[in-house]
Amino acid sequence: MTRHVYPTSAMLGDYFRAAAGLVPTAAILATEPVGAVGSTVLGGFAALFAVFGIRTALRHVSCLEVTEAALRSSGLFRASISWSELDRMKLAYYSTRRDGRGGWMQLELGSGRSRLRVDSRIAGFSDLVDVSVRAAELRGLSLNAATSVNLQALGVRLAAAEPGVREAAGCEP
Repeated sequence: MTRHVYPTSAMLGDYFRAAAGLVPTAAILATEPVGAVGSTVLGGFAALFAVFGIRTALRHVSCLEVTEAALRSSGLFRASISWSELDRMKLAYYSTRRDGRGGWMQLELGSGRSRLRVDSRIAGFSDLVDVSVRAAELRGLSLNAATSVNLQALGVRLAAAEPGVREAAGCEP
């Protein structure tokens, strides 16, 4: 069994962004008369930043446990995906720059109604992706072309012995 958590250093930026948006908007609402329209707009921004801060805190206190049989998420929103029932896997890359640098990856796994999303800031992300790929290969899942490209970027190779998985992933035979 392995455990994966989001390190504090990886979450500090999100906490800072939430505070940088929430504190000024809440301060303006509390100290200045802004009228109905201003209150609505600023209140909406304050709520948005508050929700982002709460979501960040929930992600920070969650823990993923990987076993031979399943992937389990603990925390407020618990989920479990049995490797033998895995029915979808997607690895997406989100860039923060036009040149494609400076982004993050997000792994999405699903089984029936259960779904887990994990971003690349979690400790041991590459290992988690590798385990997920092996489970997807055992299940014979079709992976989209973007997932295949992103797996290559991480250095994760698909099993060469299974041409059906490679072709479904968008790789040339």
